[in-house]
Amino acid sequence: MAALGEGYHREAMTIPAGTRIGHVHLKVADIDRALKFYCGVLGFELMQRFGPGAAFISAGGYHHHIGLNTWESKGGSPPPRGTTGLYHLAILYPTRADLGAALKALIENGVQLDGAADHGVSEALYLRDPDENGVELYWDRPKEQWPRSADGGIEMYTRALDLESLLKAAHDTKDVAPRVGEGPKDLG
Repeated sequence: MAALGEGYHREAMTIPAGTRIGHVHLKVADIDRALKFYCGVLGFELMQRFGPGAAFISAGGYHHHIGLNTWESKGGSPPPRGTTGLYHLAILYPTRADLGAALKALIENGVQLDGAADHGVSEALYLRDPDENGVELYWDRPKEQWPRSADGGIEMYTRALDLESLLKAAHDTKDVAPRVGEGPKDLG
C-alpha cells in the first residue's frame, strides 16, 4: 500500500467499502453551452434547470450526477495551467460497447481527444469540455482480468488504446475486451 505521507495515519479512519462519489458540481461560463456538450454530445439527461444559473444532469434518472453552475463563473475563463483545481472528472461506462459508442459520438460531434489509454484495469478516453474541464470517459475491465504482480497486487500501466477496436466494440453484443498482455506495446 502506498505511503500516506508525514502526519497522516491510515488507522485514523477507514472509509466504508461501499462509498462512492455521488456527484460532481462544475463551475461553467455558459449553462447552455455546457448542456449542449454534456447532454447533446455525451447523452446525459437534463433533470432540472435551477433558474438561469444552474442545471442538474444524470444518467438513468438519478437526481444528478453532474451539477453545472455559473454562480461564480458566468462568462468566466478557465483557470490557467499550473494552478490547483479539478484535474478531471471521470465518467464510468457500464460496458466496453458503451464506451465505444461514446467515442463514436465524440467523433461525430468533432470533439478532439487529449489522449486515450489502456490502463490494464480500464480503458479510457481523455478530453476537455467547453470550459476546459478535464473529462475522462472509461470502463473497467472485470476484476479477474486486472493485471497483477506476483504478490497479487494491482499493476496498472499506461499503453496505447486501440481506438479502432473500441469503435468496433460499439457494435459488439458480447462486449469482450482483449486479455491483458494481448494489446499494444507499453508506451512507458
